[in-house]
Amino acid sequence: MKAQDWICQMRVFPASMPLDGRTVIVTGHGPMAQAKARLFLTSPARLKWFTGEAADPVPADIAQYARVIDREPIRSDLHGAMLLFIAGGEAAAIAQLAATARELGVLVNIVDSPAASDFQTPAIVDRDGIVISIASGGAAPVLSVDIRAAIETLVPARIGVLADLARELRGTVKSVIKRFDDRRAFWERALRGKARDLALSGDKAGARREMLRTLNGTAEPATGIVHLVGAGPGDPDLLTLKAARLLREADVIVHDRLVSAGVLDLARRDAIRIDVGKTKGHHPVPQDSIADILIEQAGKGLRVVRLKGGDPFIFGRGGEELEAVRAAGIEVQVTPGITAAMACAASAGIPLTHRDHAQSVTFASGVVKQDGPDADYRALAAPNSTAVFYMGVDAAPEIERKMLAHGRAPQTPIALIENGSSDAERRFTATLADLAGLVVREKISGPTIIIIGETAAFSARLPQRQEQFA
Repeated sequence: MKAQDWICQMRVFPASMPLDGRTVIVTGHGPMAQAKARLFLTSPARLKWFTGEAADPVPADIAQYARVIDREPIRSDLHGAMLLFIAGGEAAAIAQLAATARELGVLVNIVDSPAASDFQTPAIVDRDGIVISIASGGAAPVLSVDIRAAIETLVPARIGVLADLARELRGTVKSVIKRFDDRRAFWERALRGKARDLALSGDKAGARREMLRTLNGTAEPATGIVHLVGAGPGDPDLLTLKAARLLREADVIVHDRLVSAGVLDLARRDAIRIDVGKTKGHHPVPQDSIADILIEQAGKGLRVVRLKGGDPFIFGRGGEELEAVRAAGIEVQVTPGITAAMACAASAGIPLTHRDHAQSVTFASGVVKQDGPDADYRALAAPNSTAVFYMGVDAAPEIERKMLAHGRAPQTPIALIENGSSDAERRFTATLADLAGLVVREKISGPTIIIIGETAAFSARLPQRQEQFA
């Protein structure tokens, strides 16, 4: 192979075309025409859709935005248009319409005919003020769509808010800061600092105020931020998009033992990682010390992610850490995660509620604070309900005894999911009267969710490679 064969060639040029006050025309009907029309539903362009004599109903979202005309376009219809999309029709009619449009300076796209088109439609990631296009020159649109999906996971949904603020304040910044290099330094601070965090959290007004304080030199000394982030049950694919983004941006990650290696692998390689994990009977980092770590690291002006298995507010002591960080005057935000109960139930095919079997679901902990209140077993044992216990393996005999004592039938189905959503997942089904015995026989010791109620029987209907039956 020759060396020049390795040289990449840019076969298409991506250009940005302003749409304010411009006219876009779509001709034809069916799914292809609808897809082209939908490209412009959130744009300021004037959209005209010539449907011909098609009897197909016009989708409501398009009808609300576009001017729909039930005939073929004529020459006068094309005057002043910027783009024309031709979605179907006879070959001769398509050629004539395209030729007329080009005479009038209109760029033409003939759907599914890249060679006959003046341009191709890219796959688009639209974040208001930020638009990303991925193009293959019409050669491999499926690849473009796949790449778009990957980019969608990387770009925050509210990044356009930052772009809008930059657009609104650009003139003001230019009038205050005369030198180009100084303006660049300002935008680096403004778009990567506290204003960014506020904008991405939905506080545009707060982000604007922070940018103006930075511009006026009255911004407070740089302070960090703490994000309480739910890492989900362990499977990286179950991490939320926001959680994945925060991991990529974090300077410091303070994580629990139950956070999987696959989730941690999504973090920046240069991020500081602090393991505060606890095992049964072994708490090397007390809870108060964890809060101190968060406050200390954020006090250095760093982005701190407190990564907790499952959801931080479901038996994750996230509320305690939230209070401590707030009391120290540091901003803290919470990003929920898929809690273990939801993930384990889904993996086992167990609906936690069901119209025929369970009209409510209650979460409870098998570990209670010494000298603290016990769980409400009267509510947990109620008929037509599902009870879910976290950290209940050691307390299995007590859970069994108290549920029976409060009226739950001995033959009530139960399901135990150990190491849920991981490669080491194990599932067991039995009845309430055999809960404690099941734990002993199967030597269940890993993180386990106990589900008690009629819906637990659904697990036995789902054949899985790792499922065990007592």
